[in-house]
Amino acid sequence: MTRQFAETYDVIVIGAGHAGVEASLAAARMGCKTLLATINIEMLAFMPCNPSIGGSAKGIVVREVDALGGEMAKNIDKTYIQMKMLNTGKGPAVRALRAQADKELYAKEMRKTVENQENLTLRQTMVDEILVEDEKVIGIRTATNQEFGAKTVIVTTGTALRGEIIIGDLKYSSGPNHSIASVKLADNLKALGFEIGRFKTGTPPRVKASSIDYSETEIQPGDEAPNHFSYRSKDEDYLKDQVPCWLTYTNQDSHQIIQDNLHRAPMFTGVVEGVGPRYCPSIEDKIVRFADKERHQLFLEPEGRDTEEVYIQGLSTSLPEDVQRELVHSIKGLEKAEMMRTGYAIEYDMILPHQLRATLETKKISGLFTAGQTNGTSGYEEAAGQGIMAGINAALKVLGKPELILKRSDGYIGVMIDDLVTKGTLEPYRLLTSRAEYRLILRHDNADMRLTEIGRSIGLVDDERWEDFQMKKNSFQTEMERLDSHKLKPTAETNQKVTDLGFKPLADALTAKEFLRRPEVSYDDLAHFIGSASEEIDEKVKELLETEIKYEGYIQKALDQVDKMKRMEEKRIPADIDWDDIDSIATEARQKFKQINPETIGQASRISGVNPADISILMVYLEGKSRSISKRQQQVNVSSTSK
Repeated sequence: MTRQFAETYDVIVIGAGHAGVEASLAAARMGCKTLLATINIEMLAFMPCNPSIGGSAKGIVVREVDALGGEMAKNIDKTYIQMKMLNTGKGPAVRALRAQADKELYAKEMRKTVENQENLTLRQTMVDEILVEDEKVIGIRTATNQEFGAKTVIVTTGTALRGEIIIGDLKYSSGPNHSIASVKLADNLKALGFEIGRFKTGTPPRVKASSIDYSETEIQPGDEAPNHFSYRSKDEDYLKDQVPCWLTYTNQDSHQIIQDNLHRAPMFTGVVEGVGPRYCPSIEDKIVRFADKERHQLFLEPEGRDTEEVYIQGLSTSLPEDVQRELVHSIKGLEKAEMMRTGYAIEYDMILPHQLRATLETKKISGLFTAGQTNGTSGYEEAAGQGIMAGINAALKVLGKPELILKRSDGYIGVMIDDLVTKGTLEPYRLLTSRAEYRLILRHDNADMRLTEIGRSIGLVDDERWEDFQMKKNSFQTEMERLDSHKLKPTAETNQKVTDLGFKPLADALTAKEFLRRPEVSYDDLAHFIGSASEEIDEKVKELLETEIKYEGYIQKALDQVDKMKRMEEKRIPADIDWDDIDSIATEARQKFKQINPETIGQASRISGVNPADISILMVYLEGKSRSISKRQQQVNVSSTSK
């Protein structure tokens, strides 16, 4: 008997957080009839934790999402209250943009975008079950017993899966920000045979702005020079009237209050069962782990222009409310601060990510994808990066087109997804620049150069954006050729200009490009010797030119490594391989291969516990299998010919 569905879609996305929004927008923009189902429409693109977008590595992901045709960058550029480039005193590989968001406005603008998107239906409903037949997804069932058909389903439930909020000895069922938890869907995923983990994250208290003594804190203003996350945003629209953040610190009194109340701290009393984030620990965890530190930084971050709420970045805690109040009052500038919201920890279920393919489709059930904190990550940016990739691949599957897998050399999104599906994670995963072996070619200034053509090929980059990109690319290439062809000779006149600028005189003739490689020389200095380009060069193109030229040797070395790895990525491993049939590989390697079932030699080589010797044995085995199959095929062909 044919199943009767209330409605049928190409793609259904469960959860409207940062992953769900990007997934649904991508699928709809690629022409798929899409449903975005959420427990509470008011929570769409909500920021239950810090009111900011970007930061180290994360800011680069936001630009990558933008280059692919996603929405997060455009939305934060419409709703920020402060913009700041981080790590400007360090090399270009670790620079990244960070913006303070107007929290309510961010969600409001994103909801407007979703509601006005063609092919996309937004519906408030609780999804209790993913419907599966013959190991293939066919739809969903809601709490109101409505069934919706789907060719693909994407689960982006964030921290709502069997979510529980913890404050002191109080523990109760809840999603983020005291919303409804999704319990039956968590049970359903377990019943479908998925290995489920239990993670924990948390938030700090929020205090009232007018009750803070800012004279006791250090002001942290935004940047005066224009910067944007989206490549579509214009410098003339850069916000001049920015809202500052403020810096203060914990002290010995703060630490003593925590030490005196560890017996009431849920993470030490056994109330907290989930694994918390290593790189964003609670304040009580920091005090215990780093007992030698006299103080810890705390940033006071406004949550918007039209609210008094201020987020205390660095003070995440699940201590009892009375202890939180005492702790807040021990901090300089917060002695009389009014607590508007209590900090809390939240535990939630997640799917162990080794059960996913690099497309974010589950290995167990065809057409079922997962993204965001459901896969064990932390952070809005990591969620958005996974969300757009899950949406793209779900749409490509529906459209019968080849899947899209970003390599580690393509972007931080590729690094993150490969880490998750190849190495798994035992704690909430956070992107760090140190995770990327090719970070010098994965910079904030070249995300569009790396990924816009990919976004265009799948239909997410519109004509206007494509035209802008082509103009930038042509401008970059033309100027690079000019600098490479223009010679500076060590004449008296030239060397006079060189010394006037405070530089070492030229000993030999060299190109403008070679001259720019000098650390002290900037692109603008070249105008004294070779004049300006025939057309005005955009500041962002200048930045790109300088970086590419000054670090050319290191960049080329990284690109050579990419080429070597590319050959390993092209060597496919058959899906039906019998790992027990391979002699001599180590027991740990065999176990890991069975668990992860890598799709390429490159992926196999990155699995924790797998040694180069295991890879060599695997390659010899595959080569032998290939020759054996080829020989059998030749015998079949000879037999057929003789008949």
